[in-house]
Amino acid sequence: MRQFGAIFLSLMILFSCSPKEEKTGNPLVEEWDTPYGVPPFEQIDNSCYEPALEQAMSVHAAEIAAIVENHDEPTFENVIEAYDRSGELLSRVRNTFEMVCSADRDDTLAGVEERMMPRIAAHYDEILLNDKLFAKISELYNKRGALELDAVQMRLLEKIYDSFVRAGALLDENGKKRLKEINAELSLVAVRYGNNLLSATNDYSLLLTGDQLDGLPENLRDMASEAAKAAGENGKWLFTLHRPSIFPFLTNSTRRDLREQIYKAYISRCDGGEYDNRGLVNDFIRLRTEKAHLLGYDSYADYVVSDQMAGSVSAVYELLESIWPMALQRAKDELAEMENLARIDLGDSDFEAWDWFYYAERLRKRNYNLDEEMLRPYFALDNVRQGVFFLANRLYGITFRPLNVHGYNSDCSAYQVCDADDTHIGVLYFDFFTRPGKSGGAWCGYFREPTYENGTRTAPVVGIVCNFARPAERGVALLSSDDVETLFHEFGHALHFLFSDARYRGLLEVEGDFVELPSQIMENWAFEPEVLKNYATHYRTDEVMPKYLIEKLRTGGVFNQGFATTELVAAALSDMDIHSLTTYDGEIDVAGFEHKVLTEKRGLIPQIVPRYRYPYFSHIFDGGYSAGYYFYVWANVLDKDAFAAFAESKDILDRRTAERFRREILSKGGSVDGMTMYRAFRGADPDRKALLKARGLWNEPEPEDEEEVVSEDTDWSVDDDPSAMEY
Repeated sequence: MRQFGAIFLSLMILFSCSPKEEKTGNPLVEEWDTPYGVPPFEQIDNSCYEPALEQAMSVHAAEIAAIVENHDEPTFENVIEAYDRSGELLSRVRNTFEMVCSADRDDTLAGVEERMMPRIAAHYDEILLNDKLFAKISELYNKRGALELDAVQMRLLEKIYDSFVRAGALLDENGKKRLKEINAELSLVAVRYGNNLLSATNDYSLLLTGDQLDGLPENLRDMASEAAKAAGENGKWLFTLHRPSIFPFLTNSTRRDLREQIYKAYISRCDGGEYDNRGLVNDFIRLRTEKAHLLGYDSYADYVVSDQMAGSVSAVYELLESIWPMALQRAKDELAEMENLARIDLGDSDFEAWDWFYYAERLRKRNYNLDEEMLRPYFALDNVRQGVFFLANRLYGITFRPLNVHGYNSDCSAYQVCDADDTHIGVLYFDFFTRPGKSGGAWCGYFREPTYENGTRTAPVVGIVCNFARPAERGVALLSSDDVETLFHEFGHALHFLFSDARYRGLLEVEGDFVELPSQIMENWAFEPEVLKNYATHYRTDEVMPKYLIEKLRTGGVFNQGFATTELVAAALSDMDIHSLTTYDGEIDVAGFEHKVLTEKRGLIPQIVPRYRYPYFSHIFDGGYSAGYYFYVWANVLDKDAFAAFAESKDILDRRTAERFRREILSKGGSVDGMTMYRAFRGADPDRKALLKARGLWNEPEPEDEEEVVSEDTDWSVDDDPSAMEY
């Protein structure tokens, strides 16, 4: 933490936040005198966060006041650099709070979040809508050509100016007042939405007896038995709506009635009842649409996408709509094959959405002689973690050393990350297992951002959070192939954070539709033979996954991709559709709207439900991906094309290609725009065909059938057919 001198000392309030805290101050706001600057979790309890956030906001306000009240002529150093340095304490406290709140929430933290998030939103509004501060920034921006700034400094100045404009700095006083009200409301709505979703997910359970377990593998039965014991139901088996429980159940249970019951509970979360999110969805759209109009945009989607690589909503739709018909047709073909397989079981009954996972697995076993339970013994969690370490070492020369430090939960483990020359890069925490206080899904984030002061880098502290199934007592955690891809994915985010070497904190972030490139490219290595042989060993025999099984895993890589792509793109389209509304004309029937835009307009079949429905679409309502779920598809084009660079080198573990990827992509943060970074790495624009080929949706046409067309709506060029487009 920087030394704030007299300003900091004048604001410091001494108090004790925890019985176990022996110092007189709050450990969150004191200097973190810990190994490599990790949070002092052994000294922190949940009562520390609220006063720490209040104190950090006061410090930040004082830092901003010092900039505004400085009567010297505005310069890059006393305005832009000073602004960039400000708020480091608040960022550190807030990052830690939000990571812990998402991963280890209890009633105390939920209360702190509900009280503090509107106040934090208001705090940032006071800064971004500060006329005197913006006047200084504008003065420098308007004469930027004469300031003799280097490219990185110019980028920082322009990004700060743009951030103020996008936050409403050009509005009149009435507009600013209303914008502050909207932002405060939105922050509170987001907290309530997330709390509802967590409660609804945790509240459901399917309690079974021994005669209802047909088809379920031993490891899943053991997990369910442990869950039942923890709930005081010895001798029974308990299944929940958490992914490690529900999806293996849907994949393996022969009991169609039970599959229907738990699946309907999953897709109807927060769609009515005690934890109803439908009204909150309306609040989001009403407030976001009004915010967009205040800021001069037709819709909230226009507002969001204007600051991304895509640049326009039309470019996003052009990508999604070009993939949709191919994915949907492939999904229909997959459905027809499964219906044929299921005909005897179902009789006159229709094939339903809760049948898809079960019969897809039966079909995979028939077509490839492969099922998930054949793979799982080779995916012990500790081995998979060593697999990502091996990959990072081969590509970048970095190493990972266990670190004996406290986490916010006993599930956490930590590693020091060292570069090829043994210099310290950062610290990486892992938190793998599902538990009641943890939000669903998986994510990676900072506890402490990388910063520079006087030319010295303070290394980041990063955390990966997953929701893997907790092993039975004294058992080994065995992952599914999806879990393996998830860990490789989040590890890619971690490398992006750890390698970040941006000179300024304001240049850490990249465009939203670029941010998934570093994560998604890591998935490409997960099942490559050269990588598998280094981690996929049988948890009992230590036998390396045999070649025949590796080949089956790889040849089955495009299996069920019609379904996977359709449910992904359906969610991205539903996100764009609801955020592209130009007016809010009264309460939206969220289920009816979804049906209209996906089923009626685009022909989504009833056997496929979007990956997320509005009442539980956390990404776009309380997760920072509003009008941005398309990021995953956009970045999928980038990651498949980028991985092709490794294939073209004739060595997928080629160190020179990896070092170029690190130098041009992973280390720069937002110091340059995403497309410039990508072109610097690849030497060309990304080719959409790489994505379509990887998902099994594209076959090369005969040369004589090729034809070049140019789309009028986007900068993507088209060759071969309307689906084969390039950035």
